[in-house]
Amino acid sequence: MTIGIIGGGASGMVAALAAAENPQAQVILLERQARVGRKLQATGNGRCNLSNLHAGQGGYHGDNPAFARYALEAFPPEKTLEWFRQLGLFTVAEDSGRVYPYSDQANSVVDVLRFALEKPNIQVKLGVTVDKVRKVPDGFRLEFGGETLECQKLIVACGGLAGTKLGGTMSGYQLLRSLGHRCTKLRPTLVQLKTGWGGIAGLKGVRANCHAAIFRDGQLFRESSGELQFTDYGLSGPVIFEISRDVCQGKGDWLCRLDFLPEIPEETLKEELLRRKTTALPASELLTGILHNRLGRVLTQAVGISPNCPISQLSDYELSQAAAAVKEFEVELTEPMGMDCAQVTAGGILTSEFDETTMESLLVPGLYACGEVLDIDGDCGGYNLQWAWSSGRLAGAHAGRSML
Repeated sequence: MTIGIIGGGASGMVAALAAAENPQAQVILLERQARVGRKLQATGNGRCNLSNLHAGQGGYHGDNPAFARYALEAFPPEKTLEWFRQLGLFTVAEDSGRVYPYSDQANSVVDVLRFALEKPNIQVKLGVTVDKVRKVPDGFRLEFGGETLECQKLIVACGGLAGTKLGGTMSGYQLLRSLGHRCTKLRPTLVQLKTGWGGIAGLKGVRANCHAAIFRDGQLFRESSGELQFTDYGLSGPVIFEISRDVCQGKGDWLCRLDFLPEIPEETLKEELLRRKTTALPASELLTGILHNRLGRVLTQAVGISPNCPISQLSDYELSQAAAAVKEFEVELTEPMGMDCAQVTAGGILTSEFDETTMESLLVPGLYACGEVLDIDGDCGGYNLQWAWSSGRLAGAHAGRSML
């Protein structure tokens, strides 16, 4: 029995290894790039946040997030990490539940998978773009670069559209559509957000721990706490990625309210600023020792305080305004960055057209899909890679008719 797998990313590699557990199965993995796992290598800023210890407890989205439950329960984070340990990968978990390779290098994850694919019944073909898939009586015929491949089972693991510079593609959606499947609207998620605030350029590169709350037409839409990074176009960093899903999608006025001292009450901050009235320092130093110097200067100027005015001459009202800016600074949001910058795609092929216990198509027997190409996306922090491992394992195991 020949099993074709389109896509050599996270879910495709795991699917290949699971299918190959049946020694009678001949697995052919087709990857359009020059090496497998290229996108995986760039995750987590090159560290590869490969899982999250809490990923089995929710944190997934889509038209039917419950679709992911069976795969995640069959191959939860603890089983996944033990499986990786057997491949030779050492991992470490942070207090937040995020799991990284002990080496802190994404290469370690890619390499253990690449080495594991060196099996007699797995063939990896690189630089192969599948142009067409046809259903034939004995299975499927794949066409690529003037060649054809026939297989009895087919797993589509092409990933999503996000991160197009690293290999994000429409091909998985297109191939599955050609076989009769439908796709929801695709949107970027885990993505930076643009702002219309003119002062943002002066903060490029500044990082700050904060609480961020996003509002749509005055109503709280989503909120989170963590590290924020300013860019020349807007807001980035983990706290923004966590709450970026569906922001600025559809009509409405969007803004982000930032609290740069979430653990300190505003009254406590006001008392500290009032105490500073005894100094002769200029107002540009009002928030020195409290915030990043550049951030402090920008916030005081944003509320109309002259940077050259001595702190001793500031009114109590001006000090209250400065404290309010630290605790409730609002910036208008205009749009998310595009798919080029997004880490994950929201939306995808309808999960209602697949069996959640096998990942097999309900429309086309012998056809499977896994990973980001399906309409499942997870929270920031290892959830999406855990979905890739779990769904890929499930699809490969059932396509190969091996035991989980």
